[in-house]
Amino acid sequence: MKRRTFLKGSAAAVGGAVALGFDLRQARAEMRELKIARTTETRSTCPYCSVSCGVIIHTLGDKSKNVKPSVVHVEGDPDHPINRGTLCPKGITLRDDIVSPSRLTVPQVRRPGSDTWERISWDQAISEIARHVKDTRDRTFVAKNAKGEVVNRAPGMGIIGGCTDTNEFNFLMLKAIAGLGIPYRDTQARV
Repeated sequence: MKRRTFLKGSAAAVGGAVALGFDLRQARAEMRELKIARTTETRSTCPYCSVSCGVIIHTLGDKSKNVKPSVVHVEGDPDHPINRGTLCPKGITLRDDIVSPSRLTVPQVRRPGSDTWERISWDQAISEIARHVKDTRDRTFVAKNAKGEVVNRAPGMGIIGGCTDTNEFNFLMLKAIAGLGIPYRDTQARV
């Protein structure tokens, strides 16, 4: 079949549907509506690298307390100054990571000598992390260096801030870490 014949046949079919009384306005209206028309847009930052591309996450759900919103689409943010709507291959697959059935949603810990992961509560996770930070700081704290100068540092720990953190968060995090005496600190936001 040639292209011209196909177009003539298509036009005749549409004309015949209208002549037979089919109302195509509803079909045309639905065709024009985007799949994301009823979604809630949330602007965020891609978590994969230090470039910090802007993303728009589209979720369906009526924001009721008993309804869990579901992510239906992720796209680059055209208003973002870094990526201007484009995303790399990793960033474009962000939706798959969000809705993955193997995504961790609760804290887990593997105890020393164990080969299995144990689920713990968020309160227990925060408490255990705080205990490990305090124990490590106490164990590795150096008050004075070899010259006798006061240094007050804990070289047994280091920290790095992520690209999805704001500059304000990273500033506060670095100030808190400096207060603990942790000398090895950096953020991806400095690039």
